[in-house]
Amino acid sequence: MIVLDQDNRIFTLHTRNTTYQMKADQYNVLLHTYYGSRIDNCDLSGLIQCDGRSFSPNPNEAGSNRNYSLDVIPQEYSTCGVGDFRLPSIELELPSGSHTADLRYEGFRLEEGKYILEGLPGFYSVEDEAETLVISLKDSAAQVTLELYYGVFENFDLITRAVRVINQGTETVRLCRCASLCLDFLRSDLDMITFNCHHLMERCLDRGPLRSGIQSVGSVRGTSSHQHNPFVILCDRNADEDTGICYGAMLLYSGNFEAAVECSQYEESRLVMGIHPYHFCWTLAPGETFTAPEAAMVCSPNGFGEMSRQFHRAIRKHLLRDPYKNERKPILVNNWEATYFDFTADRLVEIAREAAALGIELFVMDDGWFGSRNDDNSGLGDWKVNLEKLPGGLEALVPRIKGLGMKFGIWVEPEMVNEDSDLYRMHPDWVLRVPGRFPSRGRGQLVLDFSRKDVRDHIYDQIKAILCSADISYIKWDMNRSLTDVWSAGLPAWRQGEVYHRYVLGVYDLLERLHRDHPQILIEGCCGGGGRFDGGMLYYTPQIWCSDDTDAIDRLRIQYGTSFCYPVCTMGAHVSAVPNEQNGRITPLETRGITAMSGAFGYEMDLGKCTEDEKRKIRCQVERYKAHYGLIHYGDYYRLSSPFQDNSYTAWEQVSHDQSEVLVNVVLGCTHATSPFCTLRLKGLNPSFQYQIDGTGTLYSGKVLMKAGYSFPQMQGDYPAFQIYLKAIE
Repeated sequence: MIVLDQDNRIFTLHTRNTTYQMKADQYNVLLHTYYGSRIDNCDLSGLIQCDGRSFSPNPNEAGSNRNYSLDVIPQEYSTCGVGDFRLPSIELELPSGSHTADLRYEGFRLEEGKYILEGLPGFYSVEDEAETLVISLKDSAAQVTLELYYGVFENFDLITRAVRVINQGTETVRLCRCASLCLDFLRSDLDMITFNCHHLMERCLDRGPLRSGIQSVGSVRGTSSHQHNPFVILCDRNADEDTGICYGAMLLYSGNFEAAVECSQYEESRLVMGIHPYHFCWTLAPGETFTAPEAAMVCSPNGFGEMSRQFHRAIRKHLLRDPYKNERKPILVNNWEATYFDFTADRLVEIAREAAALGIELFVMDDGWFGSRNDDNSGLGDWKVNLEKLPGGLEALVPRIKGLGMKFGIWVEPEMVNEDSDLYRMHPDWVLRVPGRFPSRGRGQLVLDFSRKDVRDHIYDQIKAILCSADISYIKWDMNRSLTDVWSAGLPAWRQGEVYHRYVLGVYDLLERLHRDHPQILIEGCCGGGGRFDGGMLYYTPQIWCSDDTDAIDRLRIQYGTSFCYPVCTMGAHVSAVPNEQNGRITPLETRGITAMSGAFGYEMDLGKCTEDEKRKIRCQVERYKAHYGLIHYGDYYRLSSPFQDNSYTAWEQVSHDQSEVLVNVVLGCTHATSPFCTLRLKGLNPSFQYQIDGTGTLYSGKVLMKAGYSFPQMQGDYPAFQIYLKAIE
């Protein structure tokens, strides 16, 4: 709900549990007055104190008032070069050569529903599910106007933000920085939580107190990256799963980003989040507009768990465009770890036949089916079926797979090219490559210049022909290297600072075309696993391969960190063979299944090598996942323990919205002789309900299970695991 006090120029955004407020002051500076637990009908600008501060200059309008300085007041969108020395949200390069931006309130408008950003991902709504507030700020000297967009999803405690910059002058200006979100706090006694690490161990939680100065995470790799995720949390020092105020901020963007927090000299703090300023410079001719990507915020007064569940609900309903939104996704098997590049049509059909007998429903043909692709040094860019491997092409193979009762999926890597390819030999200028320099390679690949429409059109035409040649239900869209040598032959020298962003816009453009022309196809994103796991990609690819690390124990950490923002249904998670390819660990098949079930479930192994006992267990896993699919994918998610702490177990839980069904998952760490007995306290149950566990006769009240707990059994062996299913009995 958006509440306007036009007389006092106060703008208040209410969600079910929170309030966000701004006010245009006497000098037309847009102040940020409050964000936190819901407070009704109140001007909160009295929280802001003004007093003279040495070396904090005063704007010209303040005259002799030395108590007013941009350097100390909380602003809704911070300026640059005119007296605020903290993190700027925007930086303009003006025709004079100056780098300043002085933004003053000019007006507002209200819009029904949620705003839409052309060519960019964003949360969406239908009619009255959301409201939009647009506030205009203007730099009169530069003749540049900013439109600050706010989308309010009241039932989800979600506020989205975006920025449009409009050159209304007669001369060209250059945009050197343009953040999507600026959030000022009148305090600095907060912790910052980020989700970091590396390829094969993405989104590991890292928590620490804010300190004086600037702390930041970001990426200059051309993707949101394995190393840092564009989602951060600021929270009370004592905040945990169930208590304390916390602010989650997500950038819906898949390229270079920065999330920076500065603690000022007067113990205030500012979060600025948006496109990374590294090698970013956008030219705005008179009349032109630049749109920054969307950011989304959830404030929870009651800990991380509530914040996560609100993000999950909002993402599922208002971000994902999933062809399986109203039905169960098929369980898949991928042939990669079974065959790598060495396969024939008959071999693929053999794997599919084994999978179909176990209840698996989708066969995915991975890398190696096209061009001269027998290793990772050739073939990329030539999206035509290798008829030596697949005689008769997909027109012959797909009916054989579908004849087994399975759907068919395919792997592509459209953004890359090998030098040993027909495409590169015809168009060497279509790659990102700096003139006069030898390019660097990643996985034997160069990067196609997706900032160019002619390049995208060529790739899309090839992929469209493949998709039209057979009944294909699924695409795995991969991307296996970071961007280097970022220079485009399609742009003049003075626009090379636009290439990184234009590349991302190009990826979005091609994905949007796929969605438009083939809405029935499920696209799973992948970037060496989780290197581009962000809200931007989820708008186009409603599930993403969570990590190339399929080890069940490592995945506990990866999926735990991912769950703080992203819902279970978005995480591609498969059971793979042991010893695990990435770390050599051997874990029980039951443990691998339970871990992978908290995601978009599948298998990545040679099922023909399984013993009869293993096949029996796989059938049971498949049946269990199908039976509990709605609970796993759409239930409320509770983290019951942390795999980053020195616990003897990791536990998590899914609870149906009516609290009548509960699925509890537990994976033990190293077991020891005469280990302590463990009691697990559940969450999210109805205290007055009576729950039956796994269909047995004993009943437990929800209050007992949450307050006293459930004692789980002693187990032996390496990394054992178990699930329990609770059903409320009337």
